[in-house]
Amino acid sequence: MDWDKLRIFHAVADAGSLTHAGETLHLSQSAVSRQIRALEESLGTTLFHRHARGLILTEQGELLFDATSSMTRRLEAAAARIRDSEDEVFGELRVTTTLGFGTLWLAPRLTKLYEKYPDLKIDLMLEERVLDLPMREADVAIRMKEPSQADLIRRRLMSVSMRLFATKEYLDRNGRPQRPEDLSGHRLICQNVSAAQVSAGTQFVKELLTYDLTSTLTVNNYFGVLQGTINHLGIGVLPDYVYEMFREDRPGLPALERVLPEVESSEIPVYLAYPEELRQSKRVAAFRDFVTQEITEYRKRARED
Repeated sequence: MDWDKLRIFHAVADAGSLTHAGETLHLSQSAVSRQIRALEESLGTTLFHRHARGLILTEQGELLFDATSSMTRRLEAAAARIRDSEDEVFGELRVTTTLGFGTLWLAPRLTKLYEKYPDLKIDLMLEERVLDLPMREADVAIRMKEPSQADLIRRRLMSVSMRLFATKEYLDRNGRPQRPEDLSGHRLICQNVSAAQVSAGTQFVKELLTYDLTSTLTVNNYFGVLQGTINHLGIGVLPDYVYEMFREDRPGLPALERVLPEVESSEIPVYLAYPEELRQSKRVAAFRDFVTQEITEYRKRARED
């Protein structure tokens, strides 16, 4: 099969237009059209439905587009590995993790990584959906459970747990619960049990809701829970790592206190994973080593506290 024709087909399928694909490829519309017709003739099938508003892939076209998309991702990965020099780290690195961890733990620490590697371009994708690393939807993932996909290099980084926090101002005004039953006199701020989150977090919230709470504020992510908590609306259910950002010795930020220290969720493992084919990538290695070092320092501070 002609590689050049496949490249042109992929551009047309991606753009949905002969004209737009031609502009990307620096070819005339007629030249693009001839290559598509030649590819269809060689395969003995129609790849596009043609109509006034553009082109739509046929079933056979979709199959071929899946294949060319996979090829494109692998070629991009190979090109990135080739570009990685022995001593320099540069280029794009696509990192995926959850909204809570990415916003509250990872993003505030990236200054150190950019100081060391100023030419690095990080595309941080924050969502609860597990992206497909072998299919190169991302280069590196930090996940709140052990990855189940094959052909991944994985490393357990640490464990976190969900705990109860509130501001000193809120607790001074509303009292400090001494036992779980005392939560009934407070507003609980948490993720909705139907929101996408780790199962340990869902189970913990369900247990807390059994204490006949008179008022709740539910949010669909931990960043929203944190905003409600630091604005003195109630007692928040948050990952343990947020406490480091809101200790009393951190100037300019509202101090958080832990509520009911004996009450917390089961442990949630945190894993870093990336495809086997990126084992030699300097960008991946730089990010892996950075995260590992940051977690070592985080654990040390947690022990001291």
